[in-house]
Amino acid sequence: MKPVIALVGRPNVGKSTLFNRLTRSRDALVADLPGLTRDRHYGEGRVGERPFLVIDTGGFEPVAKEGIMHEMAKQTKQAVAEADAVIFIVDGRQGMTPHDKTITDFLRKSGRPVLLVVNKAEGMKYTSVTADFYELGMGDPYVISAAHGDGVMDLVDEALNIAEQHAPQQDEPVEPDQKGIRIAIVGRPNVGKSTLVNTLLGENRVIAFDMPGTTRDSIEIPFERDGKHYTLIDTAGIRRRGKVFEAIEKFSVVKTLQSISEANVVILLLDAQQDISEQDAHIAGFILESGRALVVGINKWDGLESDQRDAIKMDIERKLSFLFFAKFHFISALQATGIAQLMKSVDSAYAAAMAKLATPKLTRALEEAVEHQQPKRRGSIRPKLRYAHQGGQNPPIVVIHGNALEAIDPGYKRYLEKHFRDTFSLVGTPLRIEFRSSKNPFAKDPK
Repeated sequence: MKPVIALVGRPNVGKSTLFNRLTRSRDALVADLPGLTRDRHYGEGRVGERPFLVIDTGGFEPVAKEGIMHEMAKQTKQAVAEADAVIFIVDGRQGMTPHDKTITDFLRKSGRPVLLVVNKAEGMKYTSVTADFYELGMGDPYVISAAHGDGVMDLVDEALNIAEQHAPQQDEPVEPDQKGIRIAIVGRPNVGKSTLVNTLLGENRVIAFDMPGTTRDSIEIPFERDGKHYTLIDTAGIRRRGKVFEAIEKFSVVKTLQSISEANVVILLLDAQQDISEQDAHIAGFILESGRALVVGINKWDGLESDQRDAIKMDIERKLSFLFFAKFHFISALQATGIAQLMKSVDSAYAAAMAKLATPKLTRALEEAVEHQQPKRRGSIRPKLRYAHQGGQNPPIVVIHGNALEAIDPGYKRYLEKHFRDTFSLVGTPLRIEFRSSKNPFAKDPK
């Protein structure tokens, strides 16, 4: 499970600047959700081989009683509760304020491990910029410049070390044939996730298990359907013993992102009786970026008139066209209609995601694609594609070797992707293509 780091501090101390550096761009945002304040964002970061989730919070006013600052404080407190470690950012140029002391008191009571970070310290001596902040009793502060990157990597390394110690422990990964296909059911609140889960598990079945004391623990529930084994990965939050997923609609962004990362196949559930929202598109975008196999279920399809159904299909086609590789199913979780076809697509998507593509067949498919359509020249250079092999699964990665492949334009890359999809019937999974150019050993160096 990816560790979670929350960035907390009063307004304008540089939280968003640090967030952007950790996620590499504001484009890396995963969720900007209706009902959450505009300053609370989730993104993915990575240091070397260590991935993590980072939460950017709004300016924190712990004692605010009303208005937008009160709402932002509520969201920040939720982010702290979801985090494995908290980076508490203060402003080195402004010095310590009474506001910083108030935040310190809250963080100390939260029980979360906290790293005190003095930002905007470029060009300043460590002793002079940190002197005031020892009064907070948070230990030795880290000194960084989020804008320039100074000290950021050392800080994140230490934050991850602490977060990994405090993150909920997870069992060793289990091969799919032992627990079956791992499925995460995700979507906005109230789209019918709990109903679909109950339908898959059996309406009157009682799930009995003990919950550790955090909403971020991964809950996995094995089940069998038509003689096949599956494991549901919970995306909901806390359960009470004997109550089947009664709280699944309590939407947790962190929980959803982690569940997607841990799944083989994701079922994205939409509500046919509501418009496709930005929130739906954000979740879909994260699934695509994560490379997970995908099946889309449009729930509450029963009872709609034909003109409503036509309008919904047009809306989906317009807003979710980037999910062209996935199968869409119009279902009623409550009436259990369309579920068999949905699960058949889950099986197919998993098979496509885990497909083993032989090098001779991949290379033959590449040759056929090039024979049908050559890549365009860039100036005097025409890329030459020589052979292909598989570089990974879930999602399938096709690695193409050749010369001057950096000159291939995005349109030709999409053409190759479609050709490989059609050739190997890869439905329900993203497909990655990587180009690796080699130098011609006989080419003369330019003088």
